[in-house]
Amino acid sequence: MSGPAARAREVAILGAGAMGSALATPFRDSGWGVRLWGTWLDDHLLAACRAGELHPRTGVPLAPGTRLFDAPDLDAALHGAELVVLAVASGGVEEVARRAAHGLGNARAVLLTSKGFAPDMDGRIRLLPDAVRAAVAERGVALPPVVAVGGPCKANEVAAGRPTAAVFAAADAQLAADVAKSVATPGYRAESSGDEAGVEICAPMKNVYAIALGVADGRSERDGAPWHDLKAAVFARAVRELMLLTEVVGGHTDTAVGLAGAGDLEVTGLSGRNKVYGTRIGRGERADAALAAMRAAEQTVEGVPAAGLAARLVDRRAPQIWPRLPLLRAVRAILADEDDPVELLVEAALPAH
Repeated sequence: MSGPAARAREVAILGAGAMGSALATPFRDSGWGVRLWGTWLDDHLLAACRAGELHPRTGVPLAPGTRLFDAPDLDAALHGAELVVLAVASGGVEEVARRAAHGLGNARAVLLTSKGFAPDMDGRIRLLPDAVRAAVAERGVALPPVVAVGGPCKANEVAAGRPTAAVFAAADAQLAADVAKSVATPGYRAESSGDEAGVEICAPMKNVYAIALGVADGRSERDGAPWHDLKAAVFARAVRELMLLTEVVGGHTDTAVGLAGAGDLEVTGLSGRNKVYGTRIGRGERADAALAAMRAAEQTVEGVPAAGLAARLVDRRAPQIWPRLPLLRAVRAILADEDDPVELLVEAALPAH
């Protein structure tokens, strides 16, 4: 990196949950000074890290040398940071952005790992970078370039330094490439892209579709027999719908079949929280009961709100494509307990002709 790279490189990571804490590993390994700030909901996570315990969300120790900041110390965490990473759950992104607005405005770039959608006051469904820009603008601050961070990155593996392939995307593709290079390590590899919108639509939608993949796994567990063919068909249908939705928001379809789309869907369908939620439904739990149990265990299932917001996005931007989104319709019906979840997936992924 040129210019700012001549100064001591400091990154502020906002959000001490799984991914925020995990990213301390590649940043520290690539020579960055890391400040990890915890929200008002993260006190217990910071306490565990200060006690030298494994991080409660990743099961991996925090990267040595990471400096910890409590919620009241946001300004101190941001002061002088060249990069800022927003790594809070999607529901808290706008509030954290407002509180951090002036610090964000002084950064070279803002990296966004949160996955979701954000409706505006008129009910329009925005991708998260647009929501963050608007939240910061409320404080009279112009947001620096946003770098959307996606790809098949499980937080526990990132934290442990295992091989990980990420995607860094920004409207300024060269900036995305520069930032990706500055964080690269032998284990953490990141490709760059100019398709911010494509990465940002794939991020929440792979959570939605991972619920469906989990349903097939849950039925396998319940029956003691594999439902792998159905899961594979659901995966293929999900990728087709990711391509279609990427076009709706002005992204590139190759993003949907690359790391940010198919790649992230694959890993989330193996072990992510959204897959686990779908597995519980496939085993026979009601959708609402399964969600309540996971919330009680502090396990966020972001695919649930994302499914509803995605439906509203389609309604407003491209209602004519609904016939080409049978899997999204099926997931919505599964979440509403409308019918047998496997039968809904069969009809969506294996349509009769």
